[in-house]
Amino acid sequence: MTVDRIVHLVAGMMVLLSLLLSHLHHPDWIWLTAFVGLNLAQSGITSFCPLAFLLKKAGVPEGNACA
Repeated sequence: MTVDRIVHLVAGMMVLLSLLLSHLHHPDWIWLTAFVGLNLAQSGITSFCPLAFLLKKAGVPEGNACA
């Protein structure tokens, strides 16, 4: 897997997890969804993604997920 695919996968899973937790456990888990959304928007504007940075440092190969 490439960095882009992992970033997309983790973001999607975090959104789904936070929605599930906000429904089953406590409504404040919806803030995790907001954080993920803000992080995605910030990375789209600045081209800096903390998760991608860490994955690259860990040696995960780069690639284009949408190709």
